[in-house]
Amino acid sequence: MSEHLQLAIGLALVFVCLAAAVARPFGLSEAAVALPCAAIALLTGATSTSTAGHAVRELLPTVAFLAAILTFGHLCATDRVFSYLGSVTAHVSNGVPRRLLVLVVIFAALVTATLTLDATVVLVTPVVLATTTALGVPNRPHSYACAHLANSGSLLLPVSNLTNLLAFSASGLSFGRFAAAMALPWTLACLLDWASLRTAFRQDLKASADRHPPIDPAPVYPLIVLALTVTGFVITTAVGIAPAWAALAGCVALAVPQLRRRAASPVTLLRASSLGFCAFVLSLGVLIAGVLDHGIETALRNIIPSGSSLSALLGLAFLAAVMANLANNLPTTLALLPLVTGSPLAVLAVLVGVNLGPNATYPGSLATLLWRRNLPAADKPRAREFHALGLVSTPVIVAAVTCALWLTAGPLGLR
Repeated sequence: MSEHLQLAIGLALVFVCLAAAVARPFGLSEAAVALPCAAIALLTGATSTSTAGHAVRELLPTVAFLAAILTFGHLCATDRVFSYLGSVTAHVSNGVPRRLLVLVVIFAALVTATLTLDATVVLVTPVVLATTTALGVPNRPHSYACAHLANSGSLLLPVSNLTNLLAFSASGLSFGRFAAAMALPWTLACLLDWASLRTAFRQDLKASADRHPPIDPAPVYPLIVLALTVTGFVITTAVGIAPAWAALAGCVALAVPQLRRRAASPVTLLRASSLGFCAFVLSLGVLIAGVLDHGIETALRNIIPSGSSLSALLGLAFLAAVMANLANNLPTTLALLPLVTGSPLAVLAVLVGVNLGPNATYPGSLATLLWRRNLPAADKPRAREFHALGLVSTPVIVAAVTCALWLTAGPLGLR
């Protein structure tokens, strides 16, 4: 079989894999299609066994952390961490929608940064919608904030996003240095997203609440475990231990009491770990590795900007953003990172593009698609409205955040 035919098969399999993840036919797990696609790639030579083995070994620690952090987020939700924080948000806002938007942006950004964007999309969004309903205010601005901050709020820590975990491994940076480099870009991204939402939904934000629900009782033990687990991420990576161990410790600390009082079961914990999605990530990694081996890596290498100048970083960020919206941010990350490994600043510029770029369109990230799919029918945004806001605001935010990254890189010695 010719190399061109193998490349065509590989690209077709990547497309089928992503389309199935978006459409979820018959409610099947992403792995139901991804695993057979990976098998076909191996049988046809679209991916060699050695390439597949290397891709799996590279991704396995990242995927282990993903499973642990998804389980931890589920346990936090069961222990009412998110509902408590939502009630505090509603109380502090005093029913003023503009103030509530600020608080939702902060809430979503912090949850995304510490517990991944999946926690924001799956667990925080329903809490925010319940909060706006309880207050009797329009929910569009606050619902959009969850979707946008799930992407842009994921820039801060290596544990905030699957793309971050991949970039963290490729960058060679410590946990603390990664966070220091991304602190200003993350802050600016959150501020600009808030400003764009406040402008786009200014009419909705003029309303006032007609109800003021009380604050829920604080779940003290789960909040302490959450704080210790996030601290554990910093400590483990600083001493060269995989952060998955800190996430696992947090899971055990919350799961044992829940299992004892039968608030959780082994089956629910297994479901919470999203093993199907983890298998999908590994399968997609195998497919992308094969595609790169059959000529795509060479083509990308010929067009990818080099160096650490501001223009090169802007080129990288926008290339990553465009590719993410065309082919999703996860394949884009897997395709681009091998080409910039060895330059931490270039890796971070790619991360800006693949994390912020998906706010422009629905297909940009699985998190955005998951957010839209999980919304009640009455709350689903019109595609034209979503894309109009995203296509106007996202290029400006990507450019500004990339400039912030370039400014931060100097004092940290990354240029």
